[in-house]
Amino acid sequence: MTASEGSPEAIAALAWLALAGVGLLLSGAPGLFFARRSPVGERIAVGASVVASLAGAITAAVVVSNGLVAQVSLGPTVGGPNAQFGVDPLTAWFALPVFVVGGLAALYSLKYWPARRRPRNGRRLRLCFGALLGAMVFILLARDGVSFLVAWEIMALTNFVAIATEERLPTVRQAGWLFLLYSHVTILILFAFFVQLGRIAGSTHFDELPAAMSSSTGAVLFALAVVAFGIKAGVMPLHSWLPAAHASAPSHVSAVMSGVVIKMGVYGLLRVTAAVAEPPLAWGIVVIALGSLASFFGVLFALSQHDLKRLLAFHSIENVGIILLGLGLALVGRSTGRPTLVVLGFSGCLFHVWNHALFKSLLFLGAGSVVHATGTRDLEAMGGLSHRMPWTAGLFMAGSIAICGLPPGNGFASELLIYLGLVRAASGPGAVWAALAVPVLAATGALAVACFVKVVGVVFSGSPRSERARRAHEAPAGMLGPMAALALACALLGLRPSLVAPALDRVTSVWLGGTAAPPLTTLVPFGWVSGLGLALVAAVGLLLIAVRPAWRRARAERPDLPTWNCGYSEASPRLQYTSSSFAELVTSRFAWALRPTVQPAQVEGYFPAPTRFASHVDDTVLDRLLRPSVRLALTVASWFRALPQGRLQRYIVYLLALLLPLLVWAFAGALGSGG
Repeated sequence: MTASEGSPEAIAALAWLALAGVGLLLSGAPGLFFARRSPVGERIAVGASVVASLAGAITAAVVVSNGLVAQVSLGPTVGGPNAQFGVDPLTAWFALPVFVVGGLAALYSLKYWPARRRPRNGRRLRLCFGALLGAMVFILLARDGVSFLVAWEIMALTNFVAIATEERLPTVRQAGWLFLLYSHVTILILFAFFVQLGRIAGSTHFDELPAAMSSSTGAVLFALAVVAFGIKAGVMPLHSWLPAAHASAPSHVSAVMSGVVIKMGVYGLLRVTAAVAEPPLAWGIVVIALGSLASFFGVLFALSQHDLKRLLAFHSIENVGIILLGLGLALVGRSTGRPTLVVLGFSGCLFHVWNHALFKSLLFLGAGSVVHATGTRDLEAMGGLSHRMPWTAGLFMAGSIAICGLPPGNGFASELLIYLGLVRAASGPGAVWAALAVPVLAATGALAVACFVKVVGVVFSGSPRSERARRAHEAPAGMLGPMAALALACALLGLRPSLVAPALDRVTSVWLGGTAAPPLTTLVPFGWVSGLGLALVAAVGLLLIAVRPAWRRARAERPDLPTWNCGYSEASPRLQYTSSSFAELVTSRFAWALRPTVQPAQVEGYFPAPTRFASHVDDTVLDRLLRPSVRLALTVASWFRALPQGRLQRYIVYLLALLLPLLVWAFAGALGSGG
């Protein structure tokens, strides 16, 4: 039995999105019927992914542009109630990055993970990669608890297999199992969420969320949603699965994980909070506090990393924190009846979802090109790659500008909305938390600039630090093309952010449930933002034109002249700043949080022996809290292993030791009541 609500155009859009999701789910299946080294299977998989992504992206853009809303109810699910699927501008807003980033990452994988070089795991990776993308589409379309949980579990399992692609490496296996552990915890909490929803409302359909969230037990549902979706989004301190998983996965999988997979957690929070017309002020304050914690400490841990992909993974935590700052601001505005805060906060949140998907995917694909060329993720083994990989260096630089929130990058435009909202919220209810969030966001931006100055300087500037870096080569066009497309999208949204203002208004109206709100263009000086970006681009272009002749003359006269030799007669890569030395000035001030492990250099005597300095920053939550707690629990549990020895006499003694105190307590109670 099928029932539908919505216009014919909206129902058709829902059908097209579902078909695109099915196409992605099955895109890798034909490759199973070809030889492992055959390029036919991978081309079919990539072609199907690109076609499905293109159709889905066009449909999602139509839904956002026209504000289409539809819902379809299908036959009963395993749990009993009808399966419901729907589409609205909020769904389409999150679906667009899935299709865009997923399609470009699939294209990138043709050269990055070719079948002829990866026969052992190529087919499995392509099968799970497409299924991962398709599962996310159905998470966005699901409107009942059973369908949502099924799609969520498919996403988790396929993501686990994709992370563990190179399972022969111990670090990859460890990252995969850690991800799976957190995924199980998430699904259990979501199961509890929908059980609680069914108990309150009698159904797990999303239509019942408004009444359930507004009830006396709505705070319980909110807490469950924050923990479950916070784990998936990588919100600190629920983030410990994320750095290792992003670093261990193939780079095009890392791009999808950072760009869109963790956004499923953000989508879940938005969908749940949209159900409450007047949320408690405490909800907004909690989200702002979590966002501040994740953004500041995320970038701080990123600054202390030596692994390029692990560094980018911690920046994903930082940017999720920025997204939560926007959501928390919107919740504060909604609870206090200030629609201006809602528009600025929610629009900044949504806009940063798009922007982060674009520039973080660009950076992970750029990191993949570096790893592809050098065979290492260690920053200390790189250097001077801009001479050997100029296109990769330029595109990575574009992503770095965007993620730092600098104009003309698109990150500046979305963070500006959140800044404006926080400044406006600095008076009235919740003003203290908003006022504290402003310097946190500013400090986060400053630390992000320092971090990417370090990355660009250590990876692309200076002299090669290893033989691997000296032998590096530019990435092939098949890898540079998707990166260039993402960079162009970042530039377009950074220079013309007003293009998305009408779409942001439509999605905000869905979250507000039709409540009147001022248009975004009346609150933000988009013309000033575009003018500033264009002026900066023009100034940099003129500067390059002016200095290029002198630079070329200097290079022609002294082609082997090092950038800086510190007065030594012979230059050496060891004279350059390392990743650790550059970041030490900042990270040393926060040793109480980072808890670095340092191996100091031992310099003794007039003619000291060769020595080495090393430092490493672990995940404080995982390595200083969770793992010691697990070890303690296992130690305590081991004490009880001696109890069951298989002797009947011992079991009788155990039973008597347990029963006698209970009998004495019961007898004493009976005497007391009798007296």
